Amino acid sequence: MMQTLFDILQFALYPATAVFAGGAISLWRPPGPRLSSAIQHFTAGVLFCALATELLPDLLHWRLPWITLGGFVLGVAVMLALKHFTEKFGQKGVTKTRRPTSLIATLAVDITLDGVLIGLGFAAGQKQGLLLTIALTLEVIFLGLSGGAALRGSGVSRGTVIAITFGFGALLLTGAAAGTVLLAGASGALLDAVLAFGLAALLYLVTEELLVEAHEVPETATQTAMFFVGFIVLLIIEMML
Repeated sequence: MMQTLFDILQFALYPATAVFAGGAISLWRPPGPRLSSAIQHFTAGVLFCALATELLPDLLHWRLPWITLGGFVLGVAVMLALKHFTEKFGQKGVTKTRRPTSLIATLAVDITLDGVLIGLGFAAGQKQGLLLTIALTLEVIFLGLSGGAALRGSGVSRGTVIAITFGFGALLLTGAAAGTVLLAGASGALLDAVLAFGLAALLYLVTEELLVEAHEVPETATQTAMFFVGFIVLLIIEMML
């Protein structure tokens, strides 16, 4: 068990490092709107491929429709509640005179959930965990970038931004450890429910975060094509594993 947890945490170090790197890049040289849009399209394609080729086939294989429905509905409810929290308190928290605590809390929840999803992926299988790790590593880079830029814009010092993004990485590792420990030896029904929850959460990240933000700038054919590039890249990687 401990050896398995150690191995999974080694994989989780990649996205944990990525979120910290995203925060550091936001202080040094944040990407422009068009480049950000292109990479967000790419990341959305990668996540969508992971959903289509790993999570969905597992859920269909277990054939537990009512448990799947319950986990999926819970996942949607949690993500919508997170959205409500962000919209209600996000603008209030980001000011020049006060630390944006609501933004920090929202990102912390999101990143911790990503860690749990990595633990979930490895509970479902080595291949599923590896592909989810790749996909979520790309996603958290943007959480680090956007979070770091927003914190810096609100007047937070560079040192504090670095400390906060380092904390985000620690939260991701904590989430991965929690997901691994809690799901070790879990029954098929519990894994099905948690996979359905993860499916809803990742669908939300793709459709309501990455693609929505990617479409905030005038779009070119190249930016749109990056979604399909991300999808086929992860699909080819999966075929080669």
